[in-house]
Amino acid sequence: MSFSPSIAESSTNLSALIEALFAQRQDAFASLGSAFYTRLPASPLPAPYVVGFSADAACLLGLDPAIAADPGFAELFTGNATREWRHEALPYASVYSGHQFGVWAGQLGDGRALSLGELDHAGKRYELQLKGSGRTPYSRMGDGRAVLRSSIREFLCSEAMHHLGIPTTRALSVIGSDQPVRREEIETAAVVTRVSPSFVRFGHFEHFYAADRTNELRTLADHVIERFYPACRESDDPYLALLDRVVAATAELVAQWQAVGFCHGVMNTDNMSILGLTIDYGPFGFVDGFDAGYICNHSDTQGRYAYRMQPQIAYWNCFCLAQSLMPLIGERYDETVRSDRSVADAQATLDGFKGHFGPALERRFHAKLGLHETHEGDAALADRLLGLMHASRADFTLTFRRLSQVSKRDASGDAPVRDLFLDLAGIDGWLADYRARLALEPREDDARREAMNRVNPKFVLRNHLAETAIRRAKEKDFSELERLAAVLRQPFDEQPENDAYAALPPDWAGTLEVSCSS
Repeated sequence: MSFSPSIAESSTNLSALIEALFAQRQDAFASLGSAFYTRLPASPLPAPYVVGFSADAACLLGLDPAIAADPGFAELFTGNATREWRHEALPYASVYSGHQFGVWAGQLGDGRALSLGELDHAGKRYELQLKGSGRTPYSRMGDGRAVLRSSIREFLCSEAMHHLGIPTTRALSVIGSDQPVRREEIETAAVVTRVSPSFVRFGHFEHFYAADRTNELRTLADHVIERFYPACRESDDPYLALLDRVVAATAELVAQWQAVGFCHGVMNTDNMSILGLTIDYGPFGFVDGFDAGYICNHSDTQGRYAYRMQPQIAYWNCFCLAQSLMPLIGERYDETVRSDRSVADAQATLDGFKGHFGPALERRFHAKLGLHETHEGDAALADRLLGLMHASRADFTLTFRRLSQVSKRDASGDAPVRDLFLDLAGIDGWLADYRARLALEPREDDARREAMNRVNPKFVLRNHLAETAIRRAKEKDFSELERLAAVLRQPFDEQPENDAYAALPPDWAGTLEVSCSS
């Protein structure tokens, strides 16, 4: 192999990383065959520099965090170094298809992402992917680039979601360059290094199903089962068992989104992870003033991916996956009955979505209210609170965080919650009922408060916080990005010195718009 000068001058650690990526190449997704991907080098970016780096993600990969200071780090993680790699070691872009905003879009694929390879550490294997590394055969006339703005948002939210305990891809770094990129205005380019056990999406299965390529569909399903769901192999119908596992993982994931007020923004089937991970951070948003119809994506003019729609859309996406697996499901049946039986089995498995989602969401809101025992009316109590929050546009994160201050004995701790509501009579009535419910709990206030503060974050990645870090970064000041990332690493801690990051959004935050154009 050969390296660029900056790579050649790099530390042993970085050279060893490259060697490890090469060594794992044949064990990666790429081993499935050329029908699944195209190998090519990244498009070069001039004078790259490190914008953001996650020491946590580096440790996940077994890397010394000091590697970010290596002179070749930015060259490797923009993909510049790949220009000199031999063909069989080149990164690859995978092909997939998908439904976008409910409409079949046909072939899509990694239009601006390249997978570098995999790393093994502590018995786990992770794939490294560059997002924004230039055109691929799947770019659909795009430039293959990501901009600094969206790259910082993905970097921050990937790591923030992890520390909230929500399944997600991770982000190792953001590398910037002064190369101009045209969107609504001229911006500068950046590359995010994403980390995940796999980037396989529902759309990968849709691609081979739509093309009537059952052999490749089977190869893909067998790969996913072998690597991630090996217990499915013991089932009478491994592919039906795979669907069941993915349906359950997806339902659990969306329940976690709803419980923290997170909106993905673009829940297309090509943005749904086969592992139940949050993937493809684009126009996401955390709800500030609660609105059940909150739309975080300015491009979503019909509200398809609004907050309240996410569970329904997740189910719809699982239906698309089930359809794609139909050529494989039910193979144990005689052909004379297979069609009817396999459809019935798949539908029954899909019906399990509600059985997973409902209890998962109820458990989380039960914990958010600090309820240790279960009593009749608990779900209705949570629903009433959400209704009051919606009517007053009470801040989602602060409402649940401040509820921990309510006393089970008197109204002495009610004021911080009441201050968030316009309908004072409504919230006073609810708080009285909540207090009566707390009186049935064996836990005292201190123990309940501690438990609630472990599930109700004080800090989330609000849009205006990300925007402030982005504006500073555009001026080559990355200190705010570093501070914000540090705060979000401990979202459940009080961090009184960082109270400003938990405050209500300023008025100008209401004018921020995030779209699919990044």
